[in-house]
Amino acid sequence: MKTTNIVVMRTTTNYREIFCKRLKASRLALGLLQRNLGILAGIDEFVANARINRYELGIHEADIQTAQYLAEVLDVPLGYFYADDQLAEMLLLFSRSSLQIKEEVLDLAR
Repeated sequence: MKTTNIVVMRTTTNYREIFCKRLKASRLALGLLQRNLGILAGIDEFVANARINRYELGIHEADIQTAQYLAEVLDVPLGYFYADDQLAEMLLLFSRSSLQIKEEVLDLAR
């Protein structure tokens, strides 16, 4: 009997980079300055610009509560900041759909 070795390759997703990219793109889509986004998310106005800049550059990582506040201000689901591209698009579209569409999608998925 011949045995074969199967090698499973794992691709590492850099969630920090995804977060940075999506945070900046979402902010720009709404036309918000870094400072304004920070203030709206509850960050002290004196450090809001620097904090958002550091999040977007990946110098600092937002804790989950801050990420949630940012998501709320940007009108995106929290998972959008961390999911792979296709899932992120689905999360965004789903979150912005009517209740009827959401139910239909869930029924289809089940």
